[in-house]
Amino acid sequence: MGNREIRLDEVADGCLAYLQGDGGWGWSNAGLVVGDGASLLVDTLFDSALTRSMLDTMADHVRSAPIGTVVNTHANGDHCYGNSVVADTATIVASSAAASEMEDVPPALLAALNNDPGAAGDLFRSFFGEFDFDGIEMRLPDRTFDGRLELDVGGRSVELIEVGPAHTAGDTIVVVPDAKTVYTGDILFIGGTPIVWAGPLSNWIAACDLMLGMDVDTVVPGHGPVTDEAGVTAVRDYLSFVERGAGERHAAGMDAFDAARDLAVAIGAREDFSSLGEFGRIAVNVEAVYRELDPDHSTPDVVEQFRRMAAIEAAGHTT
Repeated sequence: MGNREIRLDEVADGCLAYLQGDGGWGWSNAGLVVGDGASLLVDTLFDSALTRSMLDTMADHVRSAPIGTVVNTHANGDHCYGNSVVADTATIVASSAAASEMEDVPPALLAALNNDPGAAGDLFRSFFGEFDFDGIEMRLPDRTFDGRLELDVGGRSVELIEVGPAHTAGDTIVVVPDAKTVYTGDILFIGGTPIVWAGPLSNWIAACDLMLGMDVDTVVPGHGPVTDEAGVTAVRDYLSFVERGAGERHAAGMDAFDAARDLAVAIGAREDFSSLGEFGRIAVNVEAVYRELDPDHSTPDVVEQFRRMAAIEAAGHTT
C-alpha cells in the first residue's frame, strides 16, 4: 500500500504541489499555479473522488483566482481521468498527441479489468484496486498544441513544452519562469522507477537535459516528492543505464523478458538504483528499447506486460 500521506504544499511563490504519498502505481501528483484572479491546474487524478478531494483542498487558494485552465501533461488516466470533475468553465489543454492517446485506454476499460473475477482481475487489482473507475465520463481536452504554447495565467507567463514521445506519445512539461518552477508530469518519477510506455528513451533523456539547462530551482515530478536538478539527473542516469544495458543484451540475441530479468539483477547491484520502487517496470522499459532497435519486435499485450512486471518484483533483485 505504501505511504499515502496526501498534502498540498506551496513550493514556490504562487506555485503549489499536490502530493500523493510515495507516488506508487496511480498515486500521481498535480500542481496549481495561482495568478491574479485566475489559476492553472496541472493534471487531474486517477478517479473522480480523489480529484474532488484535491479540489476541495485547493479551495482557499482558488476562491479569488478560479481555475480557468487545466493542463494534462499526458494521457495516462492518473493524470486526466478526473477532468470531468473540474468546472465546465475551465479550458483543458494538452498536446495533440496526448489528446489522441487519451481515448486508447478509457476509464471503462480499467473498470472492467478491476471488476474481472478471474486471474486478469486479480492481477490488475494488485496494481489499481484502490481506485474507483466505475462511471467515469472521460472529458477530453478543449485545446491542443504542438511543440510549445505560452499561456497567461492571471498575468503570469506559463510555458507548455512538448517533450514526447517519451513516457507516452505526448508528454508535456509546464514551466513557470517567474517562480523558477517546472511541473514535469511523468517525465520524472522520484523514488520510483520510470516506465517507458512509448519511447524512445533518447527523447526522454533529451527532456531531462532540457530541464537541466533551464533556470529552475523547484521541480515537481509526476510521482514522488518535490526535487531539484539532482532528481532530474537521477532519472536521466537510470534511463541511460537501461538504454545501454538493453541495447547490449539485444545485440547478444537475448530475449526481451530474459534481458529485463537480467537487468533487474544489475539494477539491484547498484546503490543508486536498488532502492527504486516498482523496479519490475524494467520489463516495459526493455520492450521500448527492443522496439526502437528492431521495428519488427512484437511487444506483448498490456496484461502480459503487467504479469511480467509482477513476476520480476516477486523474484526480487535476484537471478
